[in-house]
Amino acid sequence: MATVTEQDVLEALARVIDPDAQKSVVSLGMIEGIQIKDGHIAFAIQVSPEDGAAKEPVRKACEQAVYDVPGVLSVTAVLTAHRQASQAASAPPPQAAAGGAAKPGIPGVKSIIAVASGKGGVGKSTVAVNLALGLATEGKRVGLLDCDIYGPSIPRMMGIDGRPTAPDGERLLPMQNHGIVCMSMGFLVEEDTPMIWRGPMVMSALEQLMRDVEWGDLDVMVCDLPPGTGDAQLTMAQRVPLTGAVVVSTPQDVALADVRKAYAMFEKVDVPVLGFVENMSYFQCPHCSERTEIFGHGGARQEAEKLGVDFLGEIPLLPQIRETSDSGMPVIASDPSGTEAAIFEGIANRVAIKIEDALESSELAPPRIVIQ
Repeated sequence: MATVTEQDVLEALARVIDPDAQKSVVSLGMIEGIQIKDGHIAFAIQVSPEDGAAKEPVRKACEQAVYDVPGVLSVTAVLTAHRQASQAASAPPPQAAAGGAAKPGIPGVKSIIAVASGKGGVGKSTVAVNLALGLATEGKRVGLLDCDIYGPSIPRMMGIDGRPTAPDGERLLPMQNHGIVCMSMGFLVEEDTPMIWRGPMVMSALEQLMRDVEWGDLDVMVCDLPPGTGDAQLTMAQRVPLTGAVVVSTPQDVALADVRKAYAMFEKVDVPVLGFVENMSYFQCPHCSERTEIFGHGGARQEAEKLGVDFLGEIPLLPQIRETSDSGMPVIASDPSGTEAAIFEGIANRVAIKIEDALESSELAPPRIVIQ
């Protein structure tokens, strides 16, 4: 197979003419952030904010032009628009954007839940992966979307080394392992390649990872959000109808302060918080069984009680959980009858019940009476 270079991509894109300027997208400086990984190509197309929707034909033309290059297996092109400071200042607040017209769902996906944290290093991705597998043991058809564009970890944690294909040149087929279908930017770029993308590029990439993937029929899509309350979180809250969010924390005060921020963000964008999970809740010595509360204990439960949120469970700090995550064999898959798996399955069971309740509430919503 021919090796594709950045020059090959630029030469192909140079043949795409912007209909408004009547110049190539390359000469206009519209192409940014080209990423190449074994025939899988990703790049961004810079447009003005007001022209975003109108430039969709240009985006498709760019994708097709690069797809025709020998050796190219898939192409992901995203539209990105950088607002001026004055425009950003006049943009509607998140809660306004979240309301109003109904947000379009993902075809075939019944419910979407986000796994989030206020800060990094709390084991959120470990919880997301095992939650997805736990929901699968509940008989659900489950998808897992890695929303962390800058630091994707799902490929390693799910033990997937392959790369997605796009048989029709437009929609990617998700990767699969342990009975879960997955998609991540980590499948499209080298593991050690930094994604030097601005916020709008990240938002557009997420949009396409959701909608330009052939997910099939899913009962639940679990979205592993990056830490914090930034572009990725707002994109998910504003662009798709989230059934709810699971917030992960460790017990110590510095983590709980960020949990409150995450809770407040979801509240502002009208996304219900399904509950809190306390990870690294305690350490139990595998040799003497002595229990040590390294980071304290019970902080997430107490915070949940203060905020009126359900507490979904506590996960101990155990070598098995870390080792199985690093090896691509999550603990539910590697030791389904073990104590650690039972903990995650208990959390998954509580989340599954909440999802069903949310779907039933939506279906039983009272009709709107219109007086003419």
